[in-house]
Amino acid sequence: MSDFVICINTEGNPASLVLGKVYRRLPDAEAEAHHMVRIIDEDKSEPDGYLYPAALFAPVELPEVAKRALMASRD
Repeated sequence: MSDFVICINTEGNPASLVLGKVYRRLPDAEAEAHHMVRIIDEDKSEPDGYLYPAALFAPVELPEVAKRALMASRD
């Protein structure tokens, strides 16, 4: 899966996720084995991110300049 995902469904998580927003996916092989992804959501209170069903997101490939901008804005 890509390092970045876009939210395509906020079902059950409207306060934590923004439809159409790009999120950085954090590596978590165990979560992926259970069809989940780990991301930093809108709350940003948990530095290790939160688990969400992978079906709520679609992987996206971004140009390097966009990746750098998103990485810098989340540090």
